[in-house]
Amino acid sequence: MKSGSFVRVLIMFFGILPLLAACGGGRSYHGSLQCAPYARKITGVELQGAAYSWWYQSRGKYYRTKRPEPGAILVFRKTSRLPYGHVSVVKKLQDSRTIIVDHANWEAQRIDHKAPIIDVSSRNDWSLVRVWWAPTGKIGIKRYATYGFIIPNKS
Repeated sequence: MKSGSFVRVLIMFFGILPLLAACGGGRSYHGSLQCAPYARKITGVELQGAAYSWWYQSRGKYYRTKRPEPGAILVFRKTSRLPYGHVSVVKKLQDSRTIIVDHANWEAQRIDHKAPIIDVSSRNDWSLVRVWWAPTGKIGIKRYATYGFIIPNKS
């Protein structure tokens, strides 16, 4: 391989590598276990790329709502703390402000099952949430903005 071709391959590899790290909520979003591929596997949605982009990609393809339901995918907005956003899959509604989710890589390189997420938005529209943080055994103190829920089995 010519050196110019090798350099282009390296640039392409390292340019794409961050896109593969689709999300994370804890201290690190790097690694092989990511929220987007995990959510895709358990819901069957046909969406790719960074978790936050799922909201835009789902338009016209899947039903979107501000109300949770079992099987829905909660899409977190991209922030400095979540540069690729995040997605969680709703397993159950606990009450009007609490859902139970499964998600990958909120805590680095771990799948969390039955993790609570609470709605802390002023309008009870799930636009702002706090997420269970297993290392402390309680809901985290940070607030995360979300787009809403994608319903995989409705269009």
